[in-house]
Amino acid sequence: MTDQPDRATRLREAIDRDGDRCVWCRRRCTGLVRPTTEHLVPRVKGGPSWRENEVVACSRCNRQRGHAAPADWIAECERRGWSPDVAGVVRSLRALDRAITVRGGQRRARPYLAAQLRRLT
Repeated sequence: MTDQPDRATRLREAIDRDGDRCVWCRRRCTGLVRPTTEHLVPRVKGGPSWRENEVVACSRCNRQRGHAAPADWIAECERRGWSPDVAGVVRSLRALDRAITVRGGQRRARPYLAAQLRRLT
């Protein structure tokens, strides 16, 4: 397995890759809106701290989402009148699926990931 950079580096890389907007509420993560990395497959569901499992989220959305499934949280965001980046979430979930295929392991995360991809595509 490849070494993963520290959290701050992974956040910078996620912002470079996905932009500086929260994947859930689409607020720009500048000034008072603090950016964080959000695990799409939560750690408690077996999600790794790999770049492919992390997207940019504001601290509010990251905290409020908790361990909710991406598909469930997208529905909640839409109920709140936000426009989550569904395509970005699906793209990241597919990248994680490819990474797991190549690297192996992540036995607990695989069924959760597959279920989320089915629900979102």
